[in-house]
Amino acid sequence: MKALVTGATGFVGSHLVEALRRRGDEVTALVRSPAKAALLAELGVRQTPGDLRDGAALDRAMDGQEVVFHVAGLIAARSEAEFLEVNREGTARVLDAASRANVKRFVLFSSMAAAGPSTPGRPLTGSEAAHPVTAYGRSKLAGESVVRAGRVPWTILRAPMVYGPRDRELLKVFRAARTGLAPVFGDGTQELSAVHGADLALAAAACATPEPALGRTYYPCHPRTFTSAAFVRAVGAALGRRVMIVRVPQSVGRLALSLMGGAARLAGRATVLSADKANEFFERAWTGDPTPCTRDTGWVPAIDLEPGLAETAQWYRSAGWL
Repeated sequence: MKALVTGATGFVGSHLVEALRRRGDEVTALVRSPAKAALLAELGVRQTPGDLRDGAALDRAMDGQEVVFHVAGLIAARSEAEFLEVNREGTARVLDAASRANVKRFVLFSSMAAAGPSTPGRPLTGSEAAHPVTAYGRSKLAGESVVRAGRVPWTILRAPMVYGPRDRELLKVFRAARTGLAPVFGDGTQELSAVHGADLALAAAACATPEPALGRTYYPCHPRTFTSAAFVRAVGAALGRRVMIVRVPQSVGRLALSLMGGAARLAGRATVLSADKANEFFERAWTGDPTPCTRDTGWVPAIDLEPGLAETAQWYRSAGWL
């Protein structure tokens, strides 16, 4: 098929492009920074310069496309307005261009943050009412609302924690675990779901054509859940290190995150680590159920946590990141 990918130079987008090209799809990427697009050139991806604010570039990139994978988004911002400008308004502009081009399917990469936390022992399925607890989550939910109200047939993927080669967010955890000492917010019992970037890419590709996936919201994650402390220990094992867990009480964690967020604002920088993000870090569970996605598309996650983390650690080392 002919597919447009936004955010193709990023961690998740690059895995998606690889998956689409492996199966022979013709891929176009909206590219904001040509300097970051070396991998796309190697994969034979057509590149259209531009960003989510450039309507003319969006129209050029959209021409002749059958499916749009909208991966681009903002995970750190200096205000809720900044989040909304990209995650809601940017999505609206991409969707409008897709509508003008008569695209057949719009696959939106959202986040579990749009839904809000789950209940321990009860993973989210996609049918629950959303109650995001951060500005980021509210902006992703706002982007979902734009897509649901549009005229292009859609599927929404609410990804949980994503890890794998080229990811920079969880690199912080690997670097901490390498020292043998790693912090965990709360008591370490927070329940989590995760998905390897390559598995998430295959889930998105699997959602591009099946009729049962139309108008559905999925949690594309591995069915196995684990605690935050177990995750950090698994990262340590991937590095060949035994990790001592430092449990950070909520009062201490919220104060530290508030100070880090405040320092970033004074410096004019956006950061994921902020007082607002503490509302996610101290919830009891962030888990999803992949069963509906598997039922409707046939997608099955193939990469379990331990081999996935080992592969990630090896990639970090070979890239000189660790």
